[in-house]
Amino acid sequence: MRQPATTAEAPGTAPAGTGNPDRAEPAPCQAIRTTLEAEGPAASLERLAAGLDAAGDYRALLDALLLKARFELGLPLVPPASLADLPEPARSTYEERYVDAIRLVGSRHLAAGDIPTAWAYYRVIGENEPIAMAIREYRPDAGTPDDGDRLGAIIEVAFNHGVEPRRGFELILENYGTCSAISAFEGLPGHDEALRRDCAERLILHLHRDLAANLRSDIAGRGQLAPAPGATIAEILAGRDWLVAEDAYHIDVSHLASVVRMSVLASDPQAIALAADLTEYGRRLSPRLQFEGVPPFERIFDDHRMYLRALLNLDADAAIAHFRGKIDAAGGREPAAAQVAAQTLVNLLVRLGRFDEAIDVSSRYLAGLAEGSLFCPNIAQLCQHAGEWRRLADIARDRGDLVNYATALLQLERQSESSLAAQAG
Repeated sequence: MRQPATTAEAPGTAPAGTGNPDRAEPAPCQAIRTTLEAEGPAASLERLAAGLDAAGDYRALLDALLLKARFELGLPLVPPASLADLPEPARSTYEERYVDAIRLVGSRHLAAGDIPTAWAYYRVIGENEPIAMAIREYRPDAGTPDDGDRLGAIIEVAFNHGVEPRRGFELILENYGTCSAISAFEGLPGHDEALRRDCAERLILHLHRDLAANLRSDIAGRGQLAPAPGATIAEILAGRDWLVAEDAYHIDVSHLASVVRMSVLASDPQAIALAADLTEYGRRLSPRLQFEGVPPFERIFDDHRMYLRALLNLDADAAIAHFRGKIDAAGGREPAAAQVAAQTLVNLLVRLGRFDEAIDVSSRYLAGLAEGSLFCPNIAQLCQHAGEWRRLADIARDRGDLVNYATALLQLERQSESSLAAQAG
């Protein structure tokens, strides 16, 4: 177990008459010595720790608590260079006292509202939850002179150190804006789908709110009749083509495109509907403001609109045909683009619960594609979702995929045994 860097040892307990006789003994030192002489070492150490605690000198308090532990365990009073140098069982006992002391000092910093410093202690003992809880409860106070620095330090702990990344992302979005939040999103770990989904949904809600407010402000500024409360962006734009005439725009278009791209991660129906609403704005912008996307979303706003509407069970068959057409269009001349389009279609079909069709697409277009290249469920996972084990056996046999073939046979055998047992019962 590693130890934090130590400061100079706590004030000593030199007996009267030592040191420079012309130099007055500071009151704290005198109190320690007096207590030592009158009540003994244990009482003097208790008084030392209590005094440092009351004074808010928590770093020195840690040293005092560890000194107390070494004294009570009969260990050398000067801290060892490494805990490995201590004999057992004293070493294990001292480690327990060490953890308790770290936890206590960390809690003192938390109680004082100093989350970043508290984290420096809690991380040593691998305890994140007290810090995560404090971050969830933290609310920035713009009236505090140094709150900007404090906010940045808390975001560093929450987001960059991964203690409470969701709240950290919220703080970035709320206090530093969309641009910083999009940059932060790009740094999220790819394996944490739930975190990426939650952050994408927060960005969708934030950008939609800002865009709707900007549109209403533009309408009011022109003295026009205000849209009905709660109107969607599509409804606000209806009959108001002048809002986007002459290359006009009401939100950073690169931000709009970025948020629309990440909207395929969303699972909350409200967030999906808001993202689809964002595409209604984007597709009406001047062609000079349109970004070219990557397959199969070359037309960022139109293609994402079809995908998102399908997730809302709006024109799903048309969307499936649309993306199947992109696979066929890429064909043999652009195999990589065809595979990306196929995986996108598989993901869409899975989310629509159309597993049989997803298996068809996967078996036809994704055979032989390395697992590491997939961003959609593999053939075994699709067959598992659909309960199509015989189909997996057939596909695996034709591909020469012995592992999945064995998987399917074993599962079929297990199902057969369960069926016989149920009949016998």
